[in-house]
Amino acid sequence: MDFESFVLAAATADLRDEPAARDHADAVEFRMDMAEEPLTALEEYDGELPIIATNRVEWEGGNAPDEEARTEALCTAAEHDAVEAIDVELEAILEGDAAYVVNYAHDNGADVIVSTHDFEKTPEPPKLRQLLDRAAKHGDVGKLAVTAETIDDVLELLAATRASDAGGDRVATMAMGEAGRHSRAVAPLYGSKIGYAPVKPESATAPGQYDLATLRRLVTDLASGEGGPGE
Repeated sequence: MDFESFVLAAATADLRDEPAARDHADAVEFRMDMAEEPLTALEEYDGELPIIATNRVEWEGGNAPDEEARTEALCTAAEHDAVEAIDVELEAILEGDAAYVVNYAHDNGADVIVSTHDFEKTPEPPKLRQLLDRAAKHGDVGKLAVTAETIDDVLELLAATRASDAGGDRVATMAMGEAGRHSRAVAPLYGSKIGYAPVKPESATAPGQYDLATLRRLVTDLASGEGGPGE
């Protein structure tokens, strides 16, 4: 998957949503942890959009238990041609036994998004950079989602995003919650490589998500005006 430019992923637990996402999305984030038979769904998938496979563990906001079967399922997902990237938690790599998943995915031609989430706050700026640096070091893209209480939190996240991007790291960032909602549209201007949105607003998988069509419009409109008057 080409993460050199921005990728908008339609988040869903049902791959049958894929046709409805084609007009606006570049990829589908398949939430395996929320699907009833995720491996069967992958076997039967015949859609057009490439898949980012996520099997989010409970302590990072998902439904999957922290056990070997979760990471084994991610490895199986990486074997599918349609799965062009998988998502693995940074803590599962640093503190657990998920490092092998990164290598397995690469061996099967899939990129790896290494993610970390803070559902309580936005860490201080040095910590933001540290988390992004660590995540980008272990994956093809380092993803950081924080919780913003104020717009100043969003500014700090955007500054960290810009610094990481300028330093050559591929990162994806977003601020969860109402105070950070606009970050999902603005962060690509600062170097964030991935955005996430549900096809249907009622199917949001994280606080503050726009629906897919709205986020695509906002990102496109902002990008088209990036150069400013006269450019």
